[in-house]
Amino acid sequence: METGLTFLLENFVTLTVTGLTLGAIYALIALGYTMVYGVLQLINFAHSEVFMYGTFAATWAVMALGGAPRGSLTEIIGWLLAALVAAVATSAGIALLLERVAYRPLRRRGAPRLIALISAIGASFVLAEIIGLRDKITGAVGLDDQLSEYVRNAREGTGFPQIVKTRVLFDLGDYGVTNVDVIVISSALVMMLLLDLFVNRTRLGRGIRAVAQDSETAALMGVNSDRIVQLTFLLGGVAAGVAAVLYMIQVGSTRFNAGFLLGVKAFTAAVLGGIGNLRGALVGGFVLGLAENYGSAIIGTQWQDVVAFLLLVVILLFRPTGLLGESLGKVRT
Repeated sequence: METGLTFLLENFVTLTVTGLTLGAIYALIALGYTMVYGVLQLINFAHSEVFMYGTFAATWAVMALGGAPRGSLTEIIGWLLAALVAAVATSAGIALLLERVAYRPLRRRGAPRLIALISAIGASFVLAEIIGLRDKITGAVGLDDQLSEYVRNAREGTGFPQIVKTRVLFDLGDYGVTNVDVIVISSALVMMLLLDLFVNRTRLGRGIRAVAQDSETAALMGVNSDRIVQLTFLLGGVAAGVAAVLYMIQVGSTRFNAGFLLGVKAFTAAVLGGIGNLRGALVGGFVLGLAENYGSAIIGTQWQDVVAFLLLVVILLFRPTGLLGESLGKVRT
């Protein structure tokens, strides 16, 4: 333990910056969980696959353009924008499809939340297996030759072409902060700010808060609940698509089950911050990323996941509403 504490103190700045970078990814995925829960009181466990589809869409978009750019900064930005558009469009589309197919029929029939939760788990497995069996699917319809570059090694890792070359921008203590660190952390902060402003300052945002607070009264006041729910899933999908691109820039590979552990961690971050609270998702993501890094430095990297869930248990025991603990329906400007 003494050695672990020494290691933590000696590498405190490094662990802090990399923890914040990791936490930024958790926070962006957590936004989807917290938006849906805030409005529907539903834990959308299939949101992890919404993120995963975004990682594949970003990768395939860059592959379709010919791989990593070798030219100017303008070309690099163009490739990144193509990856971002593909990821956001795909994740948002999958999120809307989930709402339409897996949740809306249950909601209209007044099904218990437990049934919706089971549906979410089932949808998660189905979506993951579709990607994991994509070579079999294309083979069955005779497209495996044409799409071989995209479907081969379907159950193995798929690498992301290196669009952004990692380079040190400035030194912070003994750690060289890289351009990837800055891109990931700043993107999470900007996304959180934009979403928070949208929910608090726009007419549609007021509709989201109204449905989250009292859907029946909101309907009586002329708010279309179905459209608000669709918008909620859409916004969560957009955040997941942004997270997917940042994840691929940072990690560089994905696979059919990449969303599972990340999704569980993001859900943990949402609960830590106060599920249903947008700002709480950001705080929870950063806290979780830091806790994982600090904890693994002290007791070993093999215990990193244990540290995350132990922190969740402690928060639930002593502050069940999370660190901020304010529901989406009660958010005020």
